[in-house]
Amino acid sequence: MDMERLRLLLENVKNGETDIDTALERLRTLPYEDLGYAKVDHHRAIRNGYPEVIYCPGKSLEHIKGIVKHMIEHKDNNILASRASREVYEAIKEVTEDVEYYELARTVVVKKRDIPKTKKKILVVTGGTADIPVAEEAAVTAETLGNTVERLYDVGVAGIHRLLSKTDVLMQANVLIVVAGMEGALASVVGGLVDKPVIAVPTSVGYGANFGGLSALLCMLNSCASGVGVVNIDNGFGAAYLASMINKISGE
Repeated sequence: MDMERLRLLLENVKNGETDIDTALERLRTLPYEDLGYAKVDHHRAIRNGYPEVIYCPGKSLEHIKGIVKHMIEHKDNNILASRASREVYEAIKEVTEDVEYYELARTVVVKKRDIPKTKKKILVVTGGTADIPVAEEAAVTAETLGNTVERLYDVGVAGIHRLLSKTDVLMQANVLIVVAGMEGALASVVGGLVDKPVIAVPTSVGYGANFGGLSALLCMLNSCASGVGVVNIDNGFGAAYLASMINKISGE
């Protein structure tokens, strides 16, 4: 249930196309459904604009299947499962065939309906090829949330001419997600070139003194470029969710 579907349900009740008992049954499991091992938040799409996302690590396959099954029964939106292995994908396929696995992004999407894409673009940029898995998590998430997404990969500061040759692409984006490991300098460079929000994602890519992404995180937090915000290490999903909110607030 989301705002659009709730409004339609209320209009159908008002027009006499849906009786009150049927409407009450549709709303019965709001705000959440207690499965014993999980409390599925059926109200989240109304509050936040998109249904609860399933974070897969730490959950058993049976629990993931149970959550997906109940979400399918009660939601009209697509369902997104993050940090999902192929084993998780195969388990979800036992529940529904309307499912796609994005292996590089480690993301499963249950597609229940087509979502119109925004006219304004989110651009996902990476420093190197090793950053692509985190970038793909961001890109696939943003697309699933209904955004038009463009990718610009392997344009890090070690060969900065690669980035500067694509300044037209940078300028056309409404929000930019910049994914980089090592020292994470790419976010500052991009932030100094554009007049749109930059969401920086430090990755755990790098040698020992990278400290699993800590050096990139601190570098990005200390950026002297204005308009740069930072999410946690390897958090492509979080960057995409924030970018989607900004992109939709600023207009379709």
